[in-house]
Amino acid sequence: MTRKQTLGSAKIAPYVFILPFIASFLIFYLYPIISTVIMGFQQVYPGQVEFIGLENYRKLDNPEFKVALKNSFRYTVYTIALLIPIPLLLSVWLNSGNRAINTVYRSVLYIPSLVSIVVAGTIMRLLFASSDKSFINTLAIAVGVEPRQWLLGGSHQAMILLLILALWRWVGVNIIYFLSGLQAIPDELYEAADIDGASPSQKLWRITIPLLKNTTIFVTTISIFGGFAMFEESFILWAGKPSPNNVGLTIVGHLYNKGFQEGEMGMASAIGIVLLIIVFSLSISFLKLFGFFEAEGRR
Repeated sequence: MTRKQTLGSAKIAPYVFILPFIASFLIFYLYPIISTVIMGFQQVYPGQVEFIGLENYRKLDNPEFKVALKNSFRYTVYTIALLIPIPLLLSVWLNSGNRAINTVYRSVLYIPSLVSIVVAGTIMRLLFASSDKSFINTLAIAVGVEPRQWLLGGSHQAMILLLILALWRWVGVNIIYFLSGLQAIPDELYEAADIDGASPSQKLWRITIPLLKNTTIFVTTISIFGGFAMFEESFILWAGKPSPNNVGLTIVGHLYNKGFQEGEMGMASAIGIVLLIIVFSLSISFLKLFGFFEAEGRR
């Protein structure tokens, strides 16, 4: 049997096709996770590695980590509260009416997701600069409102800026997800509802939202991951410098500071493992709460 015949045989070919995925998974996913778990129990400095047990995890009981954890939780909750209902309602609106015009709206709403976070964050930083001549403060002065130091204010102002940036970038992406879910809903259901005299709000609550359950679960799950993984937005808004009183500090930002600015790779690994456990636990709990596993089991 020739080599060509061997690779093309029914027994060997499937393994050849999945080999790149298996290799990339082992090299770029499994190996880094195992290395991170090991480093979480070590003190890692250039040219020096020392096993210190749970000391890195004990050091996590500090005000800076608690602030980062609180900010990440708040950001995740707020983004879910905004990035689920708003795109859902917009997708319902875009799915009805003039398809040609709505196609233009879809494109306009999706374009921000293609913009680099560096560019988007820089524009936001310039718009909300502390100077009275910044765009937002100029508008505030024009309408008789006192200008603010948006980037130097409290945690509420910082969260507002981060949420504005999140909405601008991700509403269009979630609209695409919900539009794909709407395409799977049979038109006959809406026609039957029209015959029964159902109002638009009744069709939304009785047909659209229940049948978009799987899409909503998917969007919420990836929003949990995205919320806790947020780093670039905060980093760019404050130009890579610490935000006042850590109002923009997130768990990933704290990990970055420990690992790459302070050189404590063991501490950074411990933060990463804690973050992994939090995100995994929240995601599994959310899926179980909404009966995702039971629904999959019945299929």
